[in-house]
Amino acid sequence: MAEISAKMVNDLRQRSGAGMMECKKALVETHGDMEEAIVLLKKRGIINAAKKSGREATEGTIQSYIHNGGRLGVLLELNCETDFVAKNETFQQLAKDICMHIAAMSPIYVSASDIPPEVEARERSIAAEQCAGKPANAMEKIISGKLAKWHSEVCLLDQPFIKAQEISVGTYIAQSVATIGENIKVGRFIRYQIG
Repeated sequence: MAEISAKMVNDLRQRSGAGMMECKKALVETHGDMEEAIVLLKKRGIINAAKKSGREATEGTIQSYIHNGGRLGVLLELNCETDFVAKNETFQQLAKDICMHIAAMSPIYVSASDIPPEVEARERSIAAEQCAGKPANAMEKIISGKLAKWHSEVCLLDQPFIKAQEISVGTYIAQSVATIGENIKVGRFIRYQIG
């Protein structure tokens, strides 16, 4: 099996516009074949969703979710392109699913791009310290792997979706974009918990 390097993942990301985790999974499944990975991403509707991601999403909904006898609550802003889609049952269900996911998984950020640079630098430093003594050529790969794992814990779009662990929340949204036909973005969220 071909070694999947960070450069290969980044190259596929640049070509497809898909997320890092989706690109890595596609390359693993296609044993590093870039063209086959692009075909796989297209079949999953992720590339079409990536093309729509540049379109402005100024409509949407504010969805709330209260759980656990009123001890936990989530407010989510989910954006789309038109008010027609904002009222669509599929879009509303997507918002509810994301709220439940946030309640269960406690993400801190929407995506890795929302992580403050000093926090990212601190996590990179911690990962580098954990790699001390490893061969220099392997350190960057190990650090990248540790950061990707951390992103999948703290970033909503990178977390495995609670209703379908084999895909990320970002992929779930991308699949909904392919179904609905409009750009969909998580604007922001807040999770409240007593105690």
